[in-house]
Amino acid sequence: MLEVADLNAWYGKSHILRGVNFRVGAGEIVSLLGRNGVGRSTTVKTIMGEVEPKGSILFKGKQIVGKKSYEIAQLGIGCVPENRDIFPGLTVRQNLLLGMKNTKGSSRWTMDEMFAMFPNLGERADVAGGVLSGGEQQMLCMCRTLMGDPELIMIDEPTEGLAPKVVEQVGLLLQEIASRGVSILLVEQKLTIALRISQRLYVMGHGQIVYEGTPASLMQADEVRREWLEV
Repeated sequence: MLEVADLNAWYGKSHILRGVNFRVGAGEIVSLLGRNGVGRSTTVKTIMGEVEPKGSILFKGKQIVGKKSYEIAQLGIGCVPENRDIFPGLTVRQNLLLGMKNTKGSSRWTMDEMFAMFPNLGERADVAGGVLSGGEQQMLCMCRTLMGDPELIMIDEPTEGLAPKVVEQVGLLLQEIASRGVSILLVEQKLTIALRISQRLYVMGHGQIVYEGTPASLMQADEVRREWLEV
């Protein structure tokens, strides 16, 4: 589904991504782990065309390097940024409607399904997004992205600052997304949710992939966790 090879990116003269390589298969949940500042969010932004890269990014076998962000989204890649980028002056319902793409085919997701999975959003459908709690805004951002019916969704730190109950909801939603054939690239700092729902994971350090394996293998790799993950 997604193949990233020898990906490099800069902010000004700062070399942030240094030859990053990873892949995400169809219907697979893959986590990208690491401490803050190692390049995980930059990786997502680079794939979405927000940062100019050098290297290769293949989506369904086709090169997307050089495409605009809206073109990449139209190809079937959705992105949930870490800043919960909703439209605060619009209602929950209006935010979801803005996420829809004009397609002739039927979508995997409907607004009614979003409200069924997250009753709080349904109850506040006509409330402005800006007055929602942090957890509700995160749910709204994820649901709005799903309304665009992506084939791959990249989610950056979805559990940051959320209560444990909401974190559990996020985990269940991610598993539901994957069960419908949507691939997921999950950027996380917390090991708990990533270990529970991922098929494979990568650990990033200093702008490079320093480890690749399964959740079970990472649990056995004490040195990797100490050097690259634990605070």
